[in-house]
Amino acid sequence: MENCPADSVALGKAAWTLLHTTAAYYPDRPAPSQMDSMRLFMSSFIDNYPCFNKEFKQFMAEEPIRVGSRKKLSEWLCRQHNKVNEKLGKPSFDCTIVFDRWLQGSCEQCDQ
Repeated sequence: MENCPADSVALGKAAWTLLHTTAAYYPDRPAPSQMDSMRLFMSSFIDNYPCFNKEFKQFMAEEPIRVGSRKKLSEWLCRQHNKVNEKLGKPSFDCTIVFDRWLQGSCEQCDQ
């Protein structure tokens, strides 16, 4: 079976897909319990997923998660992802099109 077990590239892509999709479907006006749940989810995910390390935790400490709306969460996550991309020498993603990429699927960057 190819890429079994998954390498860091496959794990990273799967993680970002999960996180960005979760953010894109997050409520526009979340209830306090949903905001608490999202904070806990992100914290737990980052603590336990093998691709995330202490540097990402540092990024979160510098700019805490924004859970006040779908837009705030998606833009926050995009900025965090771009920090990782910069560190890895990858191009930044245009955060103005996060919903095109992760919600509507109308963006040419869907394969990136």
